[in-house]
Amino acid sequence: MVKKAPRRTAERILEVTLELFNRFGEPNVSTTLISAELGISPGNLYYHYPAKDELINSLFDRYEQALNELLNASDGVRNVEDAWFFMHTLFELIWQHRFLYRDLNDLLSKNRRLETHFQWVLKNKARAVRTMLGGMGRSGAMAMDSREVDATATSMVVLLTYWLSFEYVRNPRHALEPENAQSALMRGALHVLSLLIPYLEPAEKSHLQSLAGAYSSPASLPA
Repeated sequence: MVKKAPRRTAERILEVTLELFNRFGEPNVSTTLISAELGISPGNLYYHYPAKDELINSLFDRYEQALNELLNASDGVRNVEDAWFFMHTLFELIWQHRFLYRDLNDLLSKNRRLETHFQWVLKNKARAVRTMLGGMGRSGAMAMDSREVDATATSMVVLLTYWLSFEYVRNPRHALEPENAQSALMRGALHVLSLLIPYLEPAEKSHLQSLAGAYSSPASLPA
């Protein structure tokens, strides 16, 4: 039998840890539970990740790398259709690492590295949203006074960052279950984009409203 490389074991540990963190919340998952779920000894787990924070930091590094790659796509957004796809993809990435957002304040209070790096996450999100707004403005999809761009971008980032927390508070027992993912992501994307309604050209506003109406449980958008 071919022996698995240590790298594969480390990868599997991260995969299972992410699944457990997302399902139960990071504070409720111990390294003992992780090793039991994997069917390995705690010593084997510690060999690869000597502390729980190293697991958290490794998962965050993966998220941050994927996020930065996605945010770079904001310069290609020109209209509501592009913005919808961009936001939905962003929410999907957040969902895949939802433990970070579900337990954000707790994680930041205990982990100095996350505290500093998540500030960069917020700055990069804001930069990407401003880039998106600029592209939509130049293409004629919307008209926004330059003095309103920063405040609008900040509001969109706040929604992006705390939408899953809102969903969780609204329905603690079921909101973050996988079967509810798509409806939660759609609601989030539509509510973020609804902040642009006052600035959208009529055809773009109509298209956003049609996107909202295309789903069985759409977000309610202003007329």
